[in-house]
Amino acid sequence: MFEPLPARVMNGLLSGLAVSDEQVAFNPTRAAGLQRLERFVARTGSHYASARNYDLGRDRRSNVSALSPWIRHRLVTEEDVLTRVLASHGLSQAEKFVQEVFWRTYFKGWLEHRPSVWAIYKSELTKSLQALDHDPSLQVTYHEAISGATGIDCFDHWASELIQTGYLHNHARMWMASIWIFTLRLPWELGADFFLRYLLDGDPASNTLSWRWVAGLHTKGKTYLARAENIKKYTEGRFCPTGLAKTAEPLIENVDHPKRPIAPCSTSPTGPYLLLLTEEDLSGADLMPHEPAGVVGLLATQGRSPQPIGKVAQEFASNAMRGMLTNAGEQPQTTEDWSIPILAAAQQIGVQSVATAYPPIGPVRERLDRAEPKLAEAGVTLHRLRREYDSIYWPHAKAGFFALKKKIPDLLADLNLLR
Repeated sequence: MFEPLPARVMNGLLSGLAVSDEQVAFNPTRAAGLQRLERFVARTGSHYASARNYDLGRDRRSNVSALSPWIRHRLVTEEDVLTRVLASHGLSQAEKFVQEVFWRTYFKGWLEHRPSVWAIYKSELTKSLQALDHDPSLQVTYHEAISGATGIDCFDHWASELIQTGYLHNHARMWMASIWIFTLRLPWELGADFFLRYLLDGDPASNTLSWRWVAGLHTKGKTYLARAENIKKYTEGRFCPTGLAKTAEPLIENVDHPKRPIAPCSTSPTGPYLLLLTEEDLSGADLMPHEPAGVVGLLATQGRSPQPIGKVAQEFASNAMRGMLTNAGEQPQTTEDWSIPILAAAQQIGVQSVATAYPPIGPVRERLDRAEPKLAEAGVTLHRLRREYDSIYWPHAKAGFFALKKKIPDLLADLNLLR
């Protein structure tokens, strides 16, 4: 899947990386995300294309952007990233990096077209968690996996790194998912849940569909097999696992996921309104037609899983929102019934409109869908405003990624991102 580099090229590359080794500090602010973007933008051309597949360890992240936690919560938007990168390099030079940004966009749009994938994942996850109570062997293997005690050196290291830092190199995520499914023979839903609970960038679309891709469910019949020699090469010899599966038969699901039209977004409020910030888009104020009369921030991080959420992931989301609410003098709130704090805040400032950035499939969307009828009953209108970026790109995520990939130049032109 990945093209090897000549030894002389790789030796020069790694010696160059050693000059700028770095452990990324995931400070949950827009300023920190933009600073990280600015530090990495010079490397989004040929450097990224040649070095991106190497997991050199948590202290050597100069070969990848590590922007995903900020982008996932839209402290920094995809459009921010593409605008800066394309201004520096142009599309031909930064093509590989631009495509990685579009993978996230593609997964978001694809899941919008097929919401049943998320619903069935959640249902199957519940069944798998219940199975742990009745299958001692499954329970032992599962707990060895999530505690980093499988005896597979790389897997155990990455399990610990995930829990401690909330971040993994993309290649490590693929290897872990493959080992989880094809070597440990654990239900993929349990692995996707493990990632979603601990990743700073835990995202319903990217995470669920990436695991399905590895398993052969997203692109039917096409799996990703973790190979020891591949891991050894792309970790610079840090790991050389034994006992990995030699084959990867694709998983099969006996269910269809019909393609649905993307849900419509709302018009902007014309009068005074309450701004609702969620962890799906913490820059959502940028979408609004004028200043809000008040602000409320609601967290749905606990909705990622029926199991406890990792501390670092929780803190990143809550601190990120806390920072965006500072000027309003508000604090993030966590509750299952969002109608209660929304109606209380709307009543306090005397408005009948609530506006928020359009939430894609996931926990935020679920809570808003449950709250909206109660808001309407109380005479409060909910406005879900979608970014132009999503409105332009999501409709093209109906099939495989490569159909979207061909359209990237034209789609970038639609947002005037090509210079």
